[in-house]
Amino acid sequence: MQAPTTLGEFIIESQGEYPEATGALTSLFSSLRLAAKVVNREINKAGLVDIVGSVGNQNAQGEQQQKLDVFANEKFKTALAARGVACGIASEEEDNYVTFDEGHNKDADYVVLMDPLDGSSNIDVNVSVGTIFSIYRRISPVGSPVTLDDFCQPGKDQVAAGYIIYGSSTMMVYSTGNGVNGFTFDPSLGVFYLSHPKMTTPALGKTYSVNEGNYIRFPAGVKKYIKYCQEEDQTSNRPYTSRYIGSLVSDFHRNLITGGIYMYPSSSRYPTGKLRLLYECNPIAFLAEQAGGRAIAGIDQRILDIKPTELHQRVPFFVGSAEMVDQLEDFLRREQNSAP
Repeated sequence: MQAPTTLGEFIIESQGEYPEATGALTSLFSSLRLAAKVVNREINKAGLVDIVGSVGNQNAQGEQQQKLDVFANEKFKTALAARGVACGIASEEEDNYVTFDEGHNKDADYVVLMDPLDGSSNIDVNVSVGTIFSIYRRISPVGSPVTLDDFCQPGKDQVAAGYIIYGSSTMMVYSTGNGVNGFTFDPSLGVFYLSHPKMTTPALGKTYSVNEGNYIRFPAGVKKYIKYCQEEDQTSNRPYTSRYIGSLVSDFHRNLITGGIYMYPSSSRYPTGKLRLLYECNPIAFLAEQAGGRAIAGIDQRILDIKPTELHQRVPFFVGSAEMVDQLEDFLRREQNSAP
């Protein structure tokens, strides 16, 4: 029986796909892997040590920071700075981007954007959470300080993107633009093993994920699509099943494997949407498209084509199985065309 492939082995084997690679990206993934192990350990101790609950501060978006938000942010930041392969990071938990200008970092080629702990409010009730990351090649001259333009690049220019989900098992799912692969963490050995090679998402699923508590605030086209999902119709295998965890990583991970659509539309409360383009939408959209799905912000608005204008920019977000996103877009278009 062939021994399972580890994450480290897989990354090294995949270097041949990128002749221009210098090994820096491999080292960067090693940093992410190390930080993920540390965060995973702390999450597994939640409830036993004083690591859950709020710290009493707000992040850059005005949201209450959880203790694990701060912990995860510091661990990933430290791990990325230590290897000298990233010249800067931007995080949902930081007001501004952070420059790494010591040692080899200032000559590094990559910047990393991240949501260190997505869905952290679920920690207190033992529900899956995750880390989302996005990697770009810097556009400022090597050796100079990083600039805002290094981070505000369209999602289509990502070198790699992925997430770590801390659930019944811990997994890292990532893509470097050549398909999506998933690795499951074996805590007894401290190693990630390739468990889900060449992941693809079904073209049509049976699950829709949306916070229906906000239904009254949604645009009319989204409301009508939700009703379409709930209607009984044997020819199209409806009604679809409603599943919403409240953690983007968890909801997307399920829909990636089984098929489905995740929706976080604009609303009267969040007119431009709630999810962050750079830390959440771009990396998840990159993975969705690599797996055969779609991700849009609205009619003819591919997420990966949006040119960011600010670090913490928010957008509406619809992602998942291609045919389901097509269905939603059709409802949005019909509503737009019927408007006076």
